[in-house]
Amino acid sequence: MKRWSWILLFLLCAFFFPGDKIMTPSIQEVKKKHEARLMSLPGVVSVGIGRDPQGNPAMIVGLDSPRPETLARIPPQLDGYPLLIQILGSLKAQ
Repeated sequence: MKRWSWILLFLLCAFFFPGDKIMTPSIQEVKKKHEARLMSLPGVVSVGIGRDPQGNPAMIVGLDSPRPETLARIPPQLDGYPLLIQILGSLKAQ
């Protein structure tokens, strides 16, 4: 009977006190959540997923040209993921 008591206590603690099991959103979820707002900014031509210089996941915002007013409205990170800016020029469908 004692063994079952310990197992039950362990399961209750794991359920009610999950510790560091808080799930962070994936970069795909963050992109989906913020893409429409970022694309609505003047000069933004793309929002993608890539890697920062250290190899960590990052969102990449492509601009048609350097636009200080747009750059001022793009945060350095969203939901813990860095945003990198690339000047791509105008994009045309092929």
